[in-house]
Amino acid sequence: MAGTAQVPVVAVTEPERVSAALLEIEDALLSDVVEAGEASARLEEDARVLGDDLLLHRARLCRVTVLVRTGELAEAARRLWPIQHWAEEHHERRLLARVHMVWSQVHQLLGDSALNLDHSLRAVELLDDTSTRYMRIWYPARLADALGAMGSMEEARTRYAQVEDLCHRYGRPDVLIWALNNWAYTELLADETARAQQVATRLRATAEKLGVELHSAILDTIGSIEIELGHYAEATRSMLTCLERYRDGRLEGADSRAEYLLTLARAQRGLGDHARAQASLDESRAICVERNIGHVLVRLHQEQAELHAACGDFAAAFAEHKVFFAVHTSLSTADREAKARTRQAMFETREAREEAARFREQARRDPLTGLPNRRFMDEQLTGLLDQDLPLSVALVDLDHFKQVNDLLSHEVGDRVLVQVAQLLEEGLAAAPAGGFAARLGGEEFLLVLPGTDEASAVRLLDGVRAAIGAFPWRRLTGAVPVTVSIGVSQRTESSTQSAMLAAADRNLYAAKHAGRDRVVSTTMWANGPGTPARR
Repeated sequence: MAGTAQVPVVAVTEPERVSAALLEIEDALLSDVVEAGEASARLEEDARVLGDDLLLHRARLCRVTVLVRTGELAEAARRLWPIQHWAEEHHERRLLARVHMVWSQVHQLLGDSALNLDHSLRAVELLDDTSTRYMRIWYPARLADALGAMGSMEEARTRYAQVEDLCHRYGRPDVLIWALNNWAYTELLADETARAQQVATRLRATAEKLGVELHSAILDTIGSIEIELGHYAEATRSMLTCLERYRDGRLEGADSRAEYLLTLARAQRGLGDHARAQASLDESRAICVERNIGHVLVRLHQEQAELHAACGDFAAAFAEHKVFFAVHTSLSTADREAKARTRQAMFETREAREEAARFREQARRDPLTGLPNRRFMDEQLTGLLDQDLPLSVALVDLDHFKQVNDLLSHEVGDRVLVQVAQLLEEGLAAAPAGGFAARLGGEEFLLVLPGTDEASAVRLLDGVRAAIGAFPWRRLTGAVPVTVSIGVSQRTESSTQSAMLAAADRNLYAAKHAGRDRVVSTTMWANGPGTPARR
């Protein structure tokens, strides 16, 4: 048409098309497993034809993600190694972050919470300006999940709250709803039902505000929370809606409907609607038998026993409970054996064996500070106690650390912990060989000083205390000071590890009681709690 401005056509190159198609798979919260696998295979071939190694490894990682979702963990791990090595060699930070996130999922499914947490943390540490918004939101959410699985609920809640803020900042309500679902479920697993309900309430309010229909898996979480609260009518409604919205196993897994029916049966039993509860169990059982879904079937036997008891048929309840126990034992054994076979397959190659050694080392390291952790301490201290040498141990605790977290932020608190860890390691440079610092958790550290008597240990530790107090904290914490209190104990002929740590803990308490920012040893404490003073 004359006079109409022409819109310029921007040509999309073939590499750009493949990259955009891969990104749709990489940053998808949920996807059809079959479709994602087929698309990834096509894109891998396209990348091979283009001769683009980065696109090729991205496509391969998408295929690995599909393998993880279908439970083929050994094959997934075998394919992950070369992708990780390529990403490390070529400094492809974003690809490496994605690799560690997939590793975290592998170890989560293998039941290894420590390695799940380790890889989740490493994935988050690799985030930068090149990371997608999805990664910057969802990866911290997965880290929160991993922290919750390790029992670190306070740290998990901090991360979940940060994720909630990020979702609002980046305008990702879809991710927010799933993050809140995971948060609520993590609280439920931690037996924090009231907290779980609070999060679930925010989840529902968010969905209603956005006009979003809740996914069936999210309704299952909500239904489970309502059951624990004794709100059986609400739980029944939630689960009936959940089953109405369930489509098929392509997105949710073949066992999802069986799971949902089991949750519904629990709610119906709570209502006293025993006939409908039995019908739900029967339908769930049929699916489990048809598809060989053992992990759901074992819980179904347990619920069947509960339902028999609710109906007053205690003989049938007892018989069903015996079946539950036998199946549970058998399934647990089979599950352990299957996971053992998977781990065996994972570490068959030379690269895998080398990685395993590195993982063993990482499992003995605190992910935040890099210091050895309690597992390392337990192993090393036991060996040192067997030697006929002087030995001192010291518990180091930051004074008023809660103020740093409350007045500044948990991020600043983490940076303070990292700096204190570095100062502790520097302080050990003056100690005899074989000593080490470890983080026990929170703001508490341990120093182990072999070949050191009480007087030498107190002198060295007081230097450490002074160095921490003299560090220029103002640039990090402003007006909030950072000091430490230290309790030290010495090995005796009859000392055990627990006895030495208990003595150090008593002396740490004495240091706190006497005014903080000081070192207290057993001899000093024996002279009276009012004696210790900053040296």
